[in-house]
Amino acid sequence: MNVSIRPATAGDAQDLHTMIVELARYERAESAVKVTLEDLSSQLSSPNPPFACAIAEVDHEVAGFALYFYAYSTWEGTRTLYLEDLYVRDAFRNAGAGLALMQFLTGVAREQECNRFEWSVLDWNEQAIKFYHKLGAKPLSGWTRYRMDATAIGQFATASGKV
Repeated sequence: MNVSIRPATAGDAQDLHTMIVELARYERAESAVKVTLEDLSSQLSSPNPPFACAIAEVDHEVAGFALYFYAYSTWEGTRTLYLEDLYVRDAFRNAGAGLALMQFLTGVAREQECNRFEWSVLDWNEQAIKFYHKLGAKPLSGWTRYRMDATAIGQFATASGKV
């Protein structure tokens, strides 16, 4: 099998949207997907897109994707590459697409002078956890991830400084 990695373009919006829905279904959260095909197409066409994305192909068929962006580490004083989602379709698992995507991303991290490459994984996703351990990644301890959704953002932003 021939695995290749390339940057996503606006022409990949349909495949990317389909895979995002497949990933959400796998993570038991399909109803949480709000991004539309039009959103992705517009964002991928933007001169300043909110994310970068790599597409994996196996024998010229779209097999998976890695969607990522940059954060900044105040302690390191450098960019951090943050992997939002890594997904390989069932039919292409064990074909090397996931490995090729991670190798591509570590190359991007080095090129962009990132001292960190981070991501999150669901605690029940043993297959992914084993894969990441094989790559030499280690889980972080002592940190709990927090999130405000759009409703909480709006409520707090207009709360007149009261908590």
